[in-house]
Amino acid sequence: MSTTAPHTHESESESEEQTEGAPLGANGHRPPRLIHNEATTEIPVHLLFRDDPAPAPVPLKPAVVGRRQGAGEPSLARPAPQSRPRPAPLADPELVERPARVLPGAAGVCAGLGGVAGCLATSWWAGVLPPLLLESLRLPSQAGAGLGPAQWAAYAGAGMVGLSGFAGLARGRTGRAWVLGMFGRYRGTVRRTGLLWVNPLLRRRRADVRLRHWRSEAIPAADASGVALRVSVLLVWRVRDTARALLGIEDHEGYLRECVEAALARVPVEAPGGTRGGADASAEVLTRLVAGDAAAAGLEVFSVRPLRVEYAPEVAAAMHRRRIAALDARQRATMLGSVVDSVEDTVTRLTVRGLVELDDYERKALVRDLTVAFCSGRGEPA
Repeated sequence: MSTTAPHTHESESESEEQTEGAPLGANGHRPPRLIHNEATTEIPVHLLFRDDPAPAPVPLKPAVVGRRQGAGEPSLARPAPQSRPRPAPLADPELVERPARVLPGAAGVCAGLGGVAGCLATSWWAGVLPPLLLESLRLPSQAGAGLGPAQWAAYAGAGMVGLSGFAGLARGRTGRAWVLGMFGRYRGTVRRTGLLWVNPLLRRRRADVRLRHWRSEAIPAADASGVALRVSVLLVWRVRDTARALLGIEDHEGYLRECVEAALARVPVEAPGGTRGGADASAEVLTRLVAGDAAAAGLEVFSVRPLRVEYAPEVAAAMHRRRIAALDARQRATMLGSVVDSVEDTVTRLTVRGLVELDDYERKALVRDLTVAFCSGRGEPA
């Protein structure tokens, strides 16, 4: 079967390599190898490896994106993003700590002194200052115009300035913060130290932002086998977002205690007498769970570590007996292993050195007698 279809030099070489092992024909040439399919159609092998023309390019539709596509940017079709579960939004998205606007304390002091000076000047203008005060202040005496509407207005203005200046003074300390609010709305947090001036109309709430620790009372828990336990934990934490901690929740310390109890109800704790690795693993899981729950309230948890773990009163006696029995069994197993090693070493030395010649019966009797002697010497019944 011949063909007139053109093919490349690479296809010809592949055809020659595949027909190299075929038998020679009548004219001295090897016939092309054929493949017979189920329909008894003969297909030359070289036709299977011929070069096909490249497929036509598939046009791509421009992707629909959120921004306008530039002139020189390629248009690539992007698959639709898969829907992922989103975290639950906060009750008030605006309730996030931000710095409040405050002034240095010198501004409040100057305002207060200015108000006092204004009141004195108004009194001198009205002529109501006593002579003794005039002499001490070295002010010239003059016949005042009396207390009229202008003098009362000056008194009111100077008094408001002086009162606002002195009333707005506050002292910022290290490790403490002020949460400011007005008419029920959050206005910012002050973490600065030193003498400050804060708007006296704002309500101030003091927050402790230092590193704190809390040692709990005995909290119900359970181990991996479900045995009831009582656990005391040490919690190291601090307030990170003062707005959420003081305004977003009623009692952030009580909420933190509830988070610890909820985590202990979900995580098995290492029983008394357990390994150190198991206790560290439990502490790590507890820390991760409590930190995740407390983050919504603006609290940062560093570690939650069990300090004291004991069995619950209803199972304490039974678990104590069980623990003593386990220790006794372990001790007996250790003692028995050492006795067997000692007997084996004694019998081996006697026989290897040729001190005695023992048959099976005598060997068994010697082993029994040595075992009884060693166990009696260690205070254990044979």
